[in-house]
Amino acid sequence: MVDHLANTEINSQRIAAVENCFGASGQPLAVPGRVLLGEGILTKECRKKPKPRIFFLFNDILVYGSIVINKRKYNSQHIIPLEDVTLEMLPDTLQMKNRWMIKTSKKSFVVSAASLTERKEWISHLEECIRHLLTKTGRQPSTEHAAPWIPDKATDICMRCTQTKFSTLTRRHHCRKCGFVVCADCSRQRFLMPRLSPKPLRVCNLCYRQLLAEKKKEEEADRRQPEPIHSAVLGYEPSSGDDSDKSDDDKADQWPADTEFYTSEVSWSSFHS
Repeated sequence: MVDHLANTEINSQRIAAVENCFGASGQPLAVPGRVLLGEGILTKECRKKPKPRIFFLFNDILVYGSIVINKRKYNSQHIIPLEDVTLEMLPDTLQMKNRWMIKTSKKSFVVSAASLTERKEWISHLEECIRHLLTKTGRQPSTEHAAPWIPDKATDICMRCTQTKFSTLTRRHHCRKCGFVVCADCSRQRFLMPRLSPKPLRVCNLCYRQLLAEKKKEEEADRRQPEPIHSAVLGYEPSSGDDSDKSDDDKADQWPADTEFYTSEVSWSSFHS
């Protein structure tokens, strides 16, 4: 199917339409051999609450963003190389059904589809694209993944000291290593994790001690071995802008309001053939 669509006019038109919807804030998406395979609305578990996001599945990348006007304007574009993706099925909760986790080295997050059928379609197409890419490049599946952030509402107290109770004045923070919701006293340290960010990130006290110990071991090993040579990666940025839940939450969602996603009457996703 990918080979059949790769050089067709309809594929070029579809990709151009996606670029137009993101406008100047998005990265160019049209490259030789890239095919848009499907698109749809998934509910993404963000830091404060689940929110609808538009997703576009290409044969080599997954693109998602915030919805301003459906099918006309999107923002906060994020691009994920599929060969860095691992999927994990998750059970339903009272708030969200048809869930699964998208795990990458930089960010891991939970999404849900409007129906069980749509989840199966998304999972099937994603897995097929990932298999094809790994076979083509000879790479092994990714084994290092960023921890998903636990939603703010999941706990009223710090998950490390279990003493501090959150309130309007006592803010919640997230450890970038384990994803736990922690208080300020339990997350005063910052640590440089180049895989996640070029800047030092907030971590909880426990993870900070573990990271320091790991760094010490790596430095001792480096002193005994020559510097390894790293191969170049794909020549495009993994995402446009900071892919953080904070940036998602700070932007006003103009569409849709009080939309019911879990209904058999509506299909939110479509895949091309």
